[in-house]
Amino acid sequence: MVNAAILLRRPLLVTGRPGVGKSTLAFRVARELGLGRVLQWPVTSRTTLASGLFEYDVLGRAQAGQAWFAATRATAATANGATADEGAAPPALDIGDFIQLGPLGTAMLPHHLPRVLLIDELDKGDADLPNDLLSLFEDGWFAVQPLVRVKRHAENITVHTADPDRTASIRNGVVRTRSFPIVIMTSNGEREFPEAFMRRCLRLDIPEPDPEALGELVAAHFGDGLGDARERLVRDFMTRSSQVDGLAADQLLNAAHLVTSGAYSYGEEDHAEWQAVLKAIWHPLNGDGADWGA
Repeated sequence: MVNAAILLRRPLLVTGRPGVGKSTLAFRVARELGLGRVLQWPVTSRTTLASGLFEYDVLGRAQAGQAWFAATRATAATANGATADEGAAPPALDIGDFIQLGPLGTAMLPHHLPRVLLIDELDKGDADLPNDLLSLFEDGWFAVQPLVRVKRHAENITVHTADPDRTASIRNGVVRTRSFPIVIMTSNGEREFPEAFMRRCLRLDIPEPDPEALGELVAAHFGDGLGDARERLVRDFMTRSSQVDGLAADQLLNAAHLVTSGAYSYGEEDHAEWQAVLKAIWHPLNGDGADWGA
């Protein structure tokens, strides 16, 4: 499905219960294909398309403009009797210093190789966000409006990006993609998406891991550190998960970490204490306080 999404230039919608590894898929794709840092865009109820594209610090530019104007007046007043260094005018403000591309906007830059963009928990966003995203991906470009207004003065303006300490040059205020980004969107199934959105995406549902897969997961993180306790821990985890309508795999890893740390022994002599710790770690994801079974 990942290969199909790359070849078809379509976003991949990854669904599944919390903790099954939906977000991790983006990092695995980036690592295996050598595509560098994953651009992460966590979605909330206040997220809009514009917030993912770029941010414009209007207040910061206004304050810097006032400071620049005051420095310019001071320089003009003392220019006749000052030295060359003292009378030098302050440099003009660059609007690019007050614009930063978001994860989505950075992914749309004309990179030589596609970037991996993780749009996390898309179902938490505004109802219009999915269709707005598809329109952007189909167009392959977007305008940075503050730069469009000043394009007559400078064709190329350097702005900040979502990559730390990285900048990008934008021509005439428009960003045009070269290599379609590998877009991985995650959903916990909290709501339905529009039909037009689902038709244009590829969907991958990650099932819950079985006991064998959970055992391999624990072994990959802790090796043989648990010894014979690994199978018992996985079995107890599966029992608890069935009682509370599902647990996340990282909750099992938390318990495994406590066992390997030496702070707790997985033995009969402290069975009651250990069960109390497990009950706290393996709490229901839906907040329901189901009783811990034997």
